[in-house]
Amino acid sequence: MKKGIIAKKIGMTQIFAEDGTLIPVTVLQAGPCYVTQIKTVENDGYEAVQVGFEDIREKLVTKPVKGHLDKAGVKCLRLMKEFKFENAGEYELGQEIKADIFEVGDKIDVTGKSKGKGFQGAIKRHGQSRGPMTHGSKYHRHAGSNGACSDPSKVFKGKKMPGQMGAVKVTVQNLEIVRIDTEDNLILVKGAIPGPRKSTVVLKESVKAI
Repeated sequence: MKKGIIAKKIGMTQIFAEDGTLIPVTVLQAGPCYVTQIKTVENDGYEAVQVGFEDIREKLVTKPVKGHLDKAGVKCLRLMKEFKFENAGEYELGQEIKADIFEVGDKIDVTGKSKGKGFQGAIKRHGQSRGPMTHGSKYHRHAGSNGACSDPSKVFKGKKMPGQMGAVKVTVQNLEIVRIDTEDNLILVKGAIPGPRKSTVVLKESVKAI
């Protein structure tokens, strides 16, 4: 992997291609990010680049983190993430990474935290079918049988039951970049990505580019 950046989800809109095709896109505020640490094989056992994103007030940063950022010569940042770049040795401390690290047509993988939907039943969470809604039926939206009583006398792990839905790490692969605004550091990605508006996502060069 040679390309990666941290971004904030702005929202969705639509644009028109040159042939008039309507394209749904997600607008991302990609950077600017700053290199806060460079990890080497000699010191850390592997090569990686630590990148920071989004300005934050100094009073909200702990002293150890403040010292870490001062060493890199960058301002206070809210989020830091490691990227295992193949060309990690080409980066420098404090270097700025912007949206122009990608190009139009690049395929990327986007990782984010999906929208949390709270505690949900088996119908909404797993798409199970309900029972009759007539007056005489006493089975409407229950999850149904959980397993046999005497044998095996347990509920198997992985059984689809009610519970917390959403708010998990999700990666969508092979999304295409259709437009880049280098002045405002905006990246327009074809299709939808996980997470609500204003959530933070990570963009990486696709590992399964088609």
